[in-house]
Amino acid sequence: MRPEAVTHFYSRLGPGLIAGAADDDPSGIATYSVTGAAFGYGPLWTALFSFPLMTAVQLMCSRLGMVTGRGFAAVVRRRYPRWVLWSACLVLTVANVINIAADLGGMAEASHMVTGVNSLWWMPVYALLILVLLFWTSYRIMVRIFKWLTLVLFAYVITAFIARPDWSLVLRATFVPRLQFSRDYLSVLVGILGTTISPYLFFWQAAEEVEEERAEGRTTVAQRMGATDQELRRARTDVMTGMFFSNFVMYFIILTTAATLHAHGVTRITTASQAAEALRPLAGNGAYWLFTLGLIGTGMLGVPVLAGSSAYAFAEAMAWGASLDKRPNVTPKFYSVLAAAMALGLALDYVGLDAVKMLFWSAVANGVLAPPLIVLLVLLTSDRNVMGNRVNPPLLRWMGWITAGVMTAAAVAMFVAG
Repeated sequence: MRPEAVTHFYSRLGPGLIAGAADDDPSGIATYSVTGAAFGYGPLWTALFSFPLMTAVQLMCSRLGMVTGRGFAAVVRRRYPRWVLWSACLVLTVANVINIAADLGGMAEASHMVTGVNSLWWMPVYALLILVLLFWTSYRIMVRIFKWLTLVLFAYVITAFIARPDWSLVLRATFVPRLQFSRDYLSVLVGILGTTISPYLFFWQAAEEVEEERAEGRTTVAQRMGATDQELRRARTDVMTGMFFSNFVMYFIILTTAATLHAHGVTRITTASQAAEALRPLAGNGAYWLFTLGLIGTGMLGVPVLAGSSAYAFAEAMAWGASLDKRPNVTPKFYSVLAAAMALGLALDYVGLDAVKMLFWSAVANGVLAPPLIVLLVLLTSDRNVMGNRVNPPLLRWMGWITAGVMTAAAVAMFVAG
């Protein structure tokens, strides 16, 4: 494929790619590293298994935003009682605050490794930097920045090949699922599902489809309602590309840590420096710098999405009509929620929890909290009063129900196994 064709294709990607890359945030990287170190190549099959599930969910979110011209919470507000709306917002907020805290803590821990400066100083620095980015840049600038930050994740892909894994074992683990009914294994499975199929991405995807249409001049709901076949195809390509990219990186992080840490008897990661060892085959002592770049880069991508999705949810629930393209003095309530989500996450960091453990358990929390939101999403996108003649095709609808069922079963099994 010619370079200009690749550039053109990349330029047409948007919310789906960003959602997929944000999925590989520090919480995701920690979860995949814990998985590879603890169970070796065994869980590689989860990358293939979760891909159609997460693609189906994000496609429904994308279609919801494009067809209704509104975000997820705004549609819930119009179709369901207020207790349903605020329950959804509460679930999102709890998951997001934990995730923000985990991601800021992971970024700070990685920075501490290479600078020696205490991580407690780094956390507010990153929180303030992200707030400045969100408060004083436009949506279009943010999209460009975020899309370039996704390239950071290829460090993990390159490392997997240099680590010289046993490819026969890798292929077997990829295509032959192996399950263990133990609390540790099921916690990892719930964590993987939670970090790939995360509540904040549901709200973000729908809201950013609306932002895309606003950027094209469709400023009213009436102008945004409905979607052409071409627009839906574009969104499908965008979402599938983003989800493939997300799971592609996930696969190679598990593979890398399995081939390095697990292969050398390191089966439990308790510090960020141990996770950094996974990159040592690529750069020797420079592995810490690469790990820091990956963790901080994905944190700069993931944390704004987390905080932004909370702000969108509350703004839509309260009918504030807010947007990241509007300045803080125009929509102060929207930006107040955004700042509050960051502040709560930052405050949670100072409780003294272990950064890597919090990164992993935030993914598990997402896995437990996501199913009720998926049920709500499937109901909305299957409702003709909401979607008109753009309701879910049967396959997409059933994939949504299967996703909710699988995540619920995994969470219940984790608690039973405990």
